[in-house]
Amino acid sequence: MSKVTKRKHVMNETLWDDYELPKENQSVVKVLKSKGNNLHEVTTPSGEEYLVSMPTKFRKNIWVKRGDYILVEPILEGDKVKAEIVKIMNKDSIKYYKDNNVWPKEFEDSKKEVKEDADDDYDIVANTNRNHMTLDHGEGFSSDSDSSCSSDDSSEIDTK
Repeated sequence: MSKVTKRKHVMNETLWDDYELPKENQSVVKVLKSKGNNLHEVTTPSGEEYLVSMPTKFRKNIWVKRGDYILVEPILEGDKVKAEIVKIMNKDSIKYYKDNNVWPKEFEDSKKEVKEDADDDYDIVANTNRNHMTLDHGEGFSSDSDSSCSSDDSSEIDTK
C-alpha cells in the first residue's frame, strides 16, 4: 500500500466516525502536552497522569494537541508508557458519548461544550500573531495595533 493510499484510509477512518462505544479496557483521556517521539502526556478523569504512545498508522497523518480528548487502550510492556491511542475524539464522537452516558463527568467543561448546531463553522480560533487590517472608507488600510506612524514624525531627507 502506498503512502498516499494509507494516508487516505487513515483520514477516512478518523473523519467518518463509526460511533462505536469504548470497550471495557478502553478509556477516554485528555491530552496535557506532547512529549516528543510520538508520546503524549495525558490525564484520566480520576486525575492520574501518564504517557501514551501514538500508533504507527497515525504518525505523520493525524496530530493531537493540548486539550484534545482521545480513546486509549492499556499496554502491558513498558514502565513509563502505559497506553496506546486507539481513537482521536472529534466533536461528533464526544456528543455521541455524552448522549449514551459514557462521557466522564470529570471532563464536563462549560467552555468546551459541544454545540447543538452542527452547521456552525465559526469554531476556528483566530490567529493572534498578526495585526488585523481593516479598510476605512476613503483613507485606505488602517491597522488595529497601537503603533502608528504619522508624517510629522518622519525625518526629512536632504536631496542636493
